[in-house]
Amino acid sequence: MEAVAEGLWGLADYQEKKGEIGKAVKCLEAICQSHVSFLPIVEIKTRLRIATLLLKHSNNVNHAKAHLERSQLLLKSIPSCFELKCRAYSLLSQCYQLVGAIPSQKQILNKGLELISTSEDGFSGRLWYCNFNSQLANALTIEGDHHASISALENGLICATQMCYPELQMFFATSILHVHLMQWENESSVQDAVNRCNVIWKSIESEKRQQCLGLLFYNELLHVFYLLRICDYKNAAQHVDKLDAAMKCDLQRTQQIKELTKELDAVNGSLSRSDLNYRDRSSLSGRQAHLEEQLNNLTGNGKEFSEPIYFGSVRRTWEDKLELAPPPIDGEWLPKGAIYALVDLTVVVFNRPKGLFKECVKRIQSGLQTIQEELEKLGISDGVREVDLQHSAIWISSVYLMLRMHFLENKVAVDLTRSEFVEAQEALMQMRNWYIRFPTILQVCECVIEMLRGQYAHCVGCYDEAICHFLEASRLSENKSMQAMCCVYAAISYICMGDAESSAKALDMIGPVLGVMDSFTGVREKTSVLLAHGFLLMRQQNLQEARNRLAFGLQTTHNTLGNLQLVSQYLTVLGNLALALTDTVQAREILRSSLTLAKKLNDIPTQIWVLSNLTALYQQLGEKGNEVENLDYQTKKVEDLQKRIADACSSCHHIELIAKVKTEAHQLSEIDIKRAISGPSMRVDLDIPESIGLSATSPMSSSTRLMDFDMGRLRKRKS
Repeated sequence: MEAVAEGLWGLADYQEKKGEIGKAVKCLEAICQSHVSFLPIVEIKTRLRIATLLLKHSNNVNHAKAHLERSQLLLKSIPSCFELKCRAYSLLSQCYQLVGAIPSQKQILNKGLELISTSEDGFSGRLWYCNFNSQLANALTIEGDHHASISALENGLICATQMCYPELQMFFATSILHVHLMQWENESSVQDAVNRCNVIWKSIESEKRQQCLGLLFYNELLHVFYLLRICDYKNAAQHVDKLDAAMKCDLQRTQQIKELTKELDAVNGSLSRSDLNYRDRSSLSGRQAHLEEQLNNLTGNGKEFSEPIYFGSVRRTWEDKLELAPPPIDGEWLPKGAIYALVDLTVVVFNRPKGLFKECVKRIQSGLQTIQEELEKLGISDGVREVDLQHSAIWISSVYLMLRMHFLENKVAVDLTRSEFVEAQEALMQMRNWYIRFPTILQVCECVIEMLRGQYAHCVGCYDEAICHFLEASRLSENKSMQAMCCVYAAISYICMGDAESSAKALDMIGPVLGVMDSFTGVREKTSVLLAHGFLLMRQQNLQEARNRLAFGLQTTHNTLGNLQLVSQYLTVLGNLALALTDTVQAREILRSSLTLAKKLNDIPTQIWVLSNLTALYQQLGEKGNEVENLDYQTKKVEDLQKRIADACSSCHHIELIAKVKTEAHQLSEIDIKRAISGPSMRVDLDIPESIGLSATSPMSSSTRLMDFDMGRLRKRKS
């Protein structure tokens, strides 16, 4: 009967290579359903093979789980079979995670660790030990037990160190850094994790580092997340450049493989002809061997993985995979499409504060296109809602949906900065509609949508509505940074109202943030609240204190954030202040610098504000020619802005966006969905700097666009 089983196994392999997964499964199930008994070991191997096929190529997780549970029962009666037992535990663990049964997953992984503790299976046993600790850490992270997760990863790191396996050490070191970034108890712990990654990465030979593409992306992205969080844009630049270069290189490699595969298919087609003469067949065979060798070199010799993919259920080929660790660990973080989109996103995050909007728009379009293609592969098209998703597809779907929201946030930010209000409306409506369709998965986006509605309302002069949305966003968020920034935005809207009562309310908003501004990681909140407070002090005629606040804030912004729009706004307020102090020489110099930056950013409201100050300056100096010329240019800009605002207000979306009504969506009560989307992949604060647009009419009553809100802080709210 063993010969029969081997024949059916071979036939199943043949059908899988042809893409006939259903037929492959039927071949294997013939063994399990046979009236003639096979040896238990044959049935176990067959069921493991069926489970692997189902997990890799279908949504049928429960069917796979049933086969694995039966295999586990059969294995209990067999004293040996260490590899099969470990593989069954590992596959079953992944099934439990896909269906949200985290307690069962932890139980089966602990059984695996117990098995290893009684085994003497050397190198293989250590690899399985690393596998189980990796999966256990992931399960613990889903449950929010970050300390236990780090402990499991530390166990894996110790084992990898004992094995003298630096690539595996790097896998655990980066995983530990990832958990620290999600937890962020204190900056020193995160810094220690970063330093350990740097030391281990440097210990790997340069040639091997180039081969560890998955680890390279993972390590560099985590470094970018960390450096953006602490507002170290200068050092983040080199990591963003490395990511972009690695992605472009891999895209070229992918294209090469596609071209070689196409040619190889053509050669194979020709070789299948029966009428080929000897010379032609010999020539084609030689070409076939050469093409296969080139493909093997580019694809890593066509390695087979004994473990199925962790995430999703769409069939994945070599070009989709960025492995972090060797089999049986199969430690993939995200599919390649998600990594590519994330690299595009980091380029956007890094370039937008510098005003490189052309590149930002290009990357936003690229990222959204990649995400759209991946969502379509997952069956998420128009009309599909959260309730339509299979449980096993929730996690990977959530990754792409969250990335989409990040890109749309950035698009809104760029459009508002450039006063493209109608385009900002469209992107914001897309965010709102996606949230309504996937409210549980995108729950963390609710407060950001409210914040963006506030920014849109503010930009078109609807200050009362803007305040309402900012305060609602603050209420919805449990992130202290988000709460602080929303209070600052609300304060700016109050200042723009111009009356004494509103100024008092603005101070009430700013005061608490001023008291804790040094407690935040980085300087984003600090620079924003200093600008708002300095502007308010100037409005209250407390000019010297305003100058001190603004000068310190400008220096901090220039040295750390490099945010041109925020710098431009600081310069504009300082120029306004110098004008009020009759320091015309300094006022001229500062205002000209601010105007240059505002023009580069196409920031029309700030341009108008600067121009109004320059007009007042020329009036003081009696420079009639400059005054007339400047006033004419200012009038054109005001008319341009008024037209843009009028177009936005006449849009069918305008009333819906500014209305003092929170975006409502039916939240599902299924706790397993929340578990499925709370894994470690995307829960990292990107800390994307942003702005609010404000307009003004005169030097002392003018307003600004307070920059730098945290677009990327989509941290999960506590359930």
